[in-house]
Amino acid sequence: MSSIAFKIGPLSIHWYGIIIALAFGLGIALASYHAAQRKIDMDKFSNLVIVTIPAAIIGARLYYVLFQWDYYAANPQEIVAVWHGGLAVHGGVIGGVLAGLLYVHRAKTLQLWICADIVAPSLILGQAIGRWGNFINQEAHGGQVSEEFISKFPHFIQQGMLIDGNYYHPTFLYESIWNAFVFCILFWLFRRRTLPDGTVAALYLILYSVGRFFIEGLRTDSLMLGPLRVAQVVSVLAILLGLSIIYFRNRERAN
Repeated sequence: MSSIAFKIGPLSIHWYGIIIALAFGLGIALASYHAAQRKIDMDKFSNLVIVTIPAAIIGARLYYVLFQWDYYAANPQEIVAVWHGGLAVHGGVIGGVLAGLLYVHRAKTLQLWICADIVAPSLILGQAIGRWGNFINQEAHGGQVSEEFISKFPHFIQQGMLIDGNYYHPTFLYESIWNAFVFCILFWLFRRRTLPDGTVAALYLILYSVGRFFIEGLRTDSLMLGPLRVAQVVSVLAILLGLSIIYFRNRERAN
């Protein structure tokens, strides 16, 4: 399975980049639609998108590089080679959130929690799509499995998970399906408009992190911090943050 979709002269266009671009494109389109429905200042919201997308990409790459520094210190030319994979979701969320917080603080007309709720369904939708970039690069998979186990999956999944003569858990698929399920929940809740602002974003943190915690335990390429899987540690912290947001937003509403 080639990671290159096509070439334009000497320029190679990789499937990973196409899939990530599609994920961003659909996410932005959905968020813009929801922002218009909520009567958000679209000029300000467009500026928010312009600020957060590059910050998310940079954050995702820096996060990955920092936790794989031994490799990248020896191969510095690979730091910018994002088409080879290596965009960490948690780093992207952190980078995007920090940039978004800064912009919302400066753009006085945007309301933080409403913007967070608008972005949450789009973010998880983008993550569900983006995991297929990992499939193309044959990364973010789990441990070795038997041919009998993998035979239960579609043929193209079987072929993609056949690496150096062995079959592996398609953990990218597990997470993509989980993220699609979470998207459906958040999309439905967002449209109901009955919850305190910020609840949809908090549920994104909780639901995504629950799935990521368990799926991460199956992966063989986890970023590590000593004996701990970084993604699992961050997932626990994100769940606690999400629960705290729900508690305090509901308490504010009650008062």
